[in-house]
Formats: sequence, structure tokens, C-alpha cells
Amino acid sequence: MRPLLVHDVRCASGEREEPEALTRTPLLLVHGHPFDRTMWQPQLTRFSADRRVIAPDLRGYGASPVTPGTVPLSRHAQDIGDLLDSLQVDTCVLAGLSMGGQIAMECYARYGDRIRGLVLADTFPAAETPEGRRSRYAMADRLLAEGMRGYADEVLERMVAPYAHPDVKAHVHRMMTATSPQGAAAALRGRAERPDYRALLTAVGVPGLVITGADDTYTPVSDAEVMHAALPDSELHVIEGAAHLPNLERPAEFNRVLGDFLARLDG
Repeated sequence: MRPLLVHDVRCASGEREEPEALTRTPLLLVHGHPFDRTMWQPQLTRFSADRRVIAPDLRGYGASPVTPGTVPLSRHAQDIGDLLDSLQVDTCVLAGLSMGGQIAMECYARYGDRIRGLVLADTFPAAETPEGRRSRYAMADRLLAEGMRGYADEVLERMVAPYAHPDVKAHVHRMMTATSPQGAAAALRGRAERPDYRALLTAVGVPGLVITGADDTYTPVSDAEVMHAALPDSELHVIEGAAHLPNLERPAEFNRVLGDFLARLDG
């Protein structure tokens, strides 16, 4: 049997009870690269008060097992489907950030009937360009040769804005340096070969929420606008004072927007 992803499942009332909190649609949070499930700490704390919240470490990240070589987005999506099965979760609101957003799109392509709402944060749907493909393979080789610290030092103030709180910067840096180079490299190679999800977005049959940081240089606001225009039923929110990780940089604003979306679905 394949190993399950290491995950954090929270609900204020406990897993064995049947209060109203457990009747709300569960929220599943998919982290980006090269992070882990602690990326979602502000959301786990906020939303577990009234629903089941699930945050896994993706294959190769955090405490989940590492698969060397290449791990495509389809493998991550299958892992998430297997996790939902193991937790006996039939449907969920699926939220993903950056690579996690692309995995969320792959999940919708594979088992969209299990997804009640789709949250795409600081991500983009297009396939990789030839230049981008070469860059991801080169970065995979570099991480295997040098480890994660040099890369983490270089990109920290693009992942979060230079003006981000020092505690947020420290958390993000810790996640990056703790990531397995083998796991990160395998995911980079898989992401380099990802399909184009733009046509998929036009056929999404559930409400969508598109969120991005105003100062994100990895996935600028224009990428969010493209997804918002493609989705048949979506909301777009640009969070000021944030770069690529608005859920950590501006958690109160991010949680307000996500909370309003969840309330709409609950209603």
C-alpha cells in the first residue's frame, strides 16, 4: 500500500463527534513549493473552529515520504485523492497556493465531482514555457548539488515582501531550508512537465475564489485576472501589502476573504 501523506486534521469539537462543525464542507489546503503544511497555520487555527480542516505535507515535503526522480502533479493529485478516501471525506472545498494551486487544478480535472469550491491563490494555469522548463530542471540539479539554504536565501524576499514581518520571514525561511532537496527536485521536474489548465478553468462547475498578493512577482495580478476571467463563477481579491504568500503575510485579510467564500458555499 502506498504511504499516506502526513497531514494535520483539525476540528474544534474533535474527530469522533458529530456537531454542526463536522457537517460543514471540509476545507483541504494544499501548500506550495518548497514549503510544508505549516504554511497554513493561520488558516488551520481560524477555520477549524467551525469545520474540518485538512492540511497535508505533499509527497517529498515536510514529514511525508520522498520519491526521488520526477513527481508529476498527477501524482500529487492522486495522493490527495487517496488521503480523502482514507479520511472518508466525500467532498471538500479545495484550496491551493502556487504549485498547490496547480495541484488543485489537476485534482479538479481528476475528481471534480468531489470538489464543492475551488480556491486558487498566487498561481497560474498555463503549461511551462521551454525556457521555464529548462530553468526548473536546472534548479532541480542545483538543489541536489548544493542543498536548499542558498536558494532559500536568494528567494526569501520574493516569496514574502521585503517589508514582511520578521517572524513571517523566519517561518518561510525555515520551511524552505527544512525541505528535502530530493523531494523539491522531483517536484520541480514534475512541474516542468505540467499540462495547460486554461481550458479546464472554463469548464469548472463550482464557485471559484482567486486570491493574489498585490506585490507578487512570481504570479502577478495579471495571472489572477486571467484565471478570474476564465472561471464561469469566481471572485477575485488582490491583497495589498503582500507578495507570494498572502495567507502568511496578511492572514487576517486572507482569512476574511476565504471565510466569506466558505460562508457563501455553506449558505
